[in-house]
Amino acid sequence: MQIMPSILTSDLARLADEIARVPSADAIHIDVMDNHFVPNLTLGKPVIKAVRSVTDKPIDVHLMIEDADRWAPDYATTGVQTITFHAEAAKAPVRLARELRKLGVRASIAFCPATPVEPFIGLLDEFDQVLVMTVEPGFGGQTFIEPMLRKTALLRDEANRRGIDLDIQVDGGVDLETVGQCARAGVNVAVAGAAVYQSADPDSMVRALRQAVDQAAQD
Repeated sequence: MQIMPSILTSDLARLADEIARVPSADAIHIDVMDNHFVPNLTLGKPVIKAVRSVTDKPIDVHLMIEDADRWAPDYATTGVQTITFHAEAAKAPVRLARELRKLGVRASIAFCPATPVEPFIGLLDEFDQVLVMTVEPGFGGQTFIEPMLRKTALLRDEANRRGIDLDIQVDGGVDLETVGQCARAGVNVAVAGAAVYQSADPDSMVRALRQAVDQAAQD
């Protein structure tokens, strides 16, 4: 299980220090919100470039923005490794995914809780990652929506059946109580925001989340 702390719930006034507090993280997750697709306004390209300058870790960008077809490729110039766009915000998701891959970044598609994944089952090989939102996108600190794990299990079963190397990511409400459930439902990438940055020792929490996954595998 890859654990990616989300800086949305960190102390943004001390961003470089906050990133340095999670040396055990597999990547840094950055949420970009435009106050249109979701009712919140957060970080953009200048902050992503600043984060890139202070860490060698992979950067996983989650675009919660309208008109993803137009704007997502522009984020490929910021030195990040993965760009996630929403199925609900892309008019031509396969074309966009192919464009992102040509630009040298991993293409990831996200689904809000009410959006079914079944229409995309036959297209999984067009993506490097699928993000299943386990809260309504827009704000950190929400309660985990457990039925979303039916989506992740379906996606993992299909990827395994077809031999597709696909990361399945969840974002929202991931903590010590839910991360094991995620792992059992086929998830191999977990974004954790409040659980990490609202703990006394963020890096210890990153390690504890991995231990919870290991324990779930033994149960």
